[in-house]
Amino acid sequence: MGEQQDKGGIQWLSQLLEHQGVQANVTGEHVADDLGDSSFWLTIEDSSLTQTQIDGLLGDRGRVLDAIQYLANTVLNIGKEPQEQQSYTIELQGYRQKRQDELKAIAEKAASAALASGGEHEVADLSSAERRQMHTLLKAHGGLETFSRGREPDRRLVVRPLGSDPESSGVVDA
Repeated sequence: MGEQQDKGGIQWLSQLLEHQGVQANVTGEHVADDLGDSSFWLTIEDSSLTQTQIDGLLGDRGRVLDAIQYLANTVLNIGKEPQEQQSYTIELQGYRQKRQDELKAIAEKAASAALASGGEHEVADLSSAERRQMHTLLKAHGGLETFSRGREPDRRLVVRPLGSDPESSGVVDA
């Protein structure tokens, strides 16, 4: 992944914002997560934005930011071989970093609850991108398995000890 791809991501997001009537600078930086995976973070600088513009870009519970991030990852990787594809994270006002910290805490709580009870622990109210993050975060825990259950908009992440009997598990909402 090269400098051209990085510039392309910055340019794409800048143009998307312009089409929305939002004038903001976009910066980019490669960031590695706790598991060693790298993402190119596209940060929308908020110094020139009104609170109404920021709220509109974030959306309820980050859903607009999630949609922009989904578009970035889809559009910017079209026609690229898997090894050439790059992961993009869209950041605004520290929302992503704060949410990642919250997801880590939720993952720890779910892992502890599942291990303590020996049964299933369900986590609700996560976007599909957040469920993927949770699956990845919980992979680092030994002795657990995760899967998703249900259909949108009521899809849930389920955490349980490896080898636990799904028929005898108590389901707990988080």
